[in-house]
Amino acid sequence: MKTILLIGIGPGDPDALTLAAIKAIRRVDVFFFLEKDGDGKDSLIRFRREVIDQHRGTLPYRIASGRSPTRDRTSPDYTDAVEVWRHRRTEEIETLIDGKMADGEIAGFLVWGDPSLYDGTMQSLHDLIDGGRTDIAFEVIPGITSVQMLTARHKIPLNRIGESITITTGRQVEESDPATLNNAVVMLDSRSAFRRLEGSGDVDIYWGGDVGGPDEVLIAGRLDDVADRIDAAIAEQRTRKGWIMDAYLVRRRRPE
Repeated sequence: MKTILLIGIGPGDPDALTLAAIKAIRRVDVFFFLEKDGDGKDSLIRFRREVIDQHRGTLPYRIASGRSPTRDRTSPDYTDAVEVWRHRRTEEIETLIDGKMADGEIAGFLVWGDPSLYDGTMQSLHDLIDGGRTDIAFEVIPGITSVQMLTARHKIPLNRIGESITITTGRQVEESDPATLNNAVVMLDSRSAFRRLEGSGDVDIYWGGDVGGPDEVLIAGRLDDVADRIDAAIAEQRTRKGWIMDAYLVRRRRPE
C-alpha cells in the first residue's frame, strides 16, 4: 500500500502549521511538488522547502517534482476547461505515485491553506481510487486557511449574529446580483470583481494580499473609498513578483 498525506500548511507563515501537520511532515518519505509555470512561481516551491527545513529536523527525505498543467483560459466553456485541467493533473499525480515512491512508503503534498478549500488534490486521489487503484490510501491533515488568517489579521469575526456567511469566487461575484451579497468571503478574484459592488455606499471590504506571508498587505474600509488602493496594491505585487494570492470579505452595513 502507498499512503499519501495531504498536509495543510496554511497561507504562508511557517509558524502557522498545526502540530498535526508538523507530525505528518515528519512521517513523509517523499514530498511531491507540482511546479507551476510563470514568473515568481519558484517562490511557492521555496516556501514549501522552508516549511520542510524548519519542521523536518535531520530526518532524511526525498523530493519528487512534476509539472502542474495550465488550464486553458481561452476556452469558452469554463467547466469543461476545468475538467480537462483536473484530468491532466490527476495523470501527473499518478505518474509521481507510480514512479517516485515504493510500496509501503508515505508521500506528502504540502497544500496551501487547507486541502478542503479550493484545492483539487483530494478529488484527484478519490478519482484514482474510484478508478480501481486499490494500492493507494490517503489521509487529510487540515490547515489554517487564508480565510481564517484574513479575519485574524483584520480582527473581525467571520460571521455576524443572525446571518450566514458565503465563501465564493470572483467569477461568481461577476455573475451574481450584487444586491444578494451581504456577508461574503471572495477568493480566486483575478479581475477585481469587488468593483461591481461600488456605488451602493453601504459595503465594507476587508482585503488581504499574501496574508500570513512576508509580502502581506491589508486594506479595509468602505468599498467606495478603498477600491482604488486595493487595485494599486494588486498591481504593485504582480509587477514586483509576478503573482499575488488575495482574498477579501465584503460586508453590507446594517441599517442604523
